[in-house]
Amino acid sequence: MKISVIGCGYLGAVHAASMAELGHDVVGIDVDPAKIDQLSKGIAPFHEPDFAEMLEREVARGRLTFTTDMRAAADAQVHFIGVGTPQRGDGKCADMTYVNAAVDALLPHVGHHPDGPSVVVGKSTVPVGTADALEPRVTDAGAILIWNPEFLRESFAVQDTLRPDRLVYGLSSDPQRAEVSLAVLDEVYHDIIAAGTPRLTMDFPTAELVKVSANSFLAMKISFINAMAEICDATGADVTKLAQAIGKDDRIGHKFLRAGIGYGGGCLPKDTLAFQARAEELGLSSLDFLTDINAINERRRQRPVDLAVAELGDVTGKRIAILGAAFKPNTDDIRQSPALDIAYRLKALGADIIITDPAAGPVLAARDPHAPVVATAHEAVKDSHITLLLTEWKDFIDLDPTTLEPARPIVIDGRNALDPTTWKNAGWTYHGMGRS
Repeated sequence: MKISVIGCGYLGAVHAASMAELGHDVVGIDVDPAKIDQLSKGIAPFHEPDFAEMLEREVARGRLTFTTDMRAAADAQVHFIGVGTPQRGDGKCADMTYVNAAVDALLPHVGHHPDGPSVVVGKSTVPVGTADALEPRVTDAGAILIWNPEFLRESFAVQDTLRPDRLVYGLSSDPQRAEVSLAVLDEVYHDIIAAGTPRLTMDFPTAELVKVSANSFLAMKISFINAMAEICDATGADVTKLAQAIGKDDRIGHKFLRAGIGYGGGCLPKDTLAFQARAEELGLSSLDFLTDINAINERRRQRPVDLAVAELGDVTGKRIAILGAAFKPNTDDIRQSPALDIAYRLKALGADIIITDPAAGPVLAARDPHAPVVATAHEAVKDSHITLLLTEWKDFIDLDPTTLEPARPIVIDGRNALDPTTWKNAGWTYHGMGRS
């Protein structure tokens, strides 16, 4: 099929390349000329496992092209909207500027396609009610709207696109439009559905709620175990063993029960705030508990800072090694990164911070040539007064502490990813999050 993808950021670029990988002819459209130039050359603008290879492969095959010209969408039958919905200036609601601009720019170029009805597919994470508001405009342009939320995990985005655990379709309340759009999207995802991926159909509002509900639940689970870590710190209990025990209950499960410094990135912080703001707009207090969830998350970022101050006293002029800058491993995304937040809190106290991160380090260095970034953990730790593990890259987890050369062998494991016994036996003072 001929497909356009509007918005070539993280979501759009991965989706465009993945659709080409499925055999479709895809054009990615974005307003950023520099980004389009890079993608057109088959060069990935961000770090994501397997993406760079797939992008290069599909551009070389000619199945994937990129442009800033929205007129290129006229050749496509299916149009995916994958632009960002960042937080609004007030720090709560989702900013719909980019979604509205994308729809306004796209609609003059859609209509009946020679291969069948044109279908506009919403993938952006939007406030509930958005699709119902957009549908009349899409219908007037001669196309059909369907909402197909994304569930990408950074560092697993290609896998989550090509081998998702479910596909969600939000269908029009008009039976004919619903039937047509369902058939077209089934054709787009034919290979994925044939592989056994469950396909769930529902109305527009339910589909919009699935993504933000899932993210809010995950945020709640992370903040719950971090609240337990606070209690463990106060009582001498061990949160890792606590999590292991409660995770054996199949009603709870082990995933997202690792205590640490909290969540970050471009989704969970933004989506939980926007979801609560939307509930308030609807006159509901149903999501007030998200205030506490986000408060716990913010509070956990202070814990490593307090531990460092407790160990060193005045941190002014003290060299502090920061292992990790990305909000999670296997990505270079530093949006809402707990690791960077902690590093800058220590810097504000006068510490001499030294940062290393396999992927995000070069991003920081490119933004600021004077950023205190070094290439390896060994460089960062050398002569340091304290070491903080803040992003659990495998390179950091696998470090042999006996090969490091700190001024003082003290480590704060912000992700509970290290083996305490190994580090203690190597002569290090070890601090975990909620670990006795």
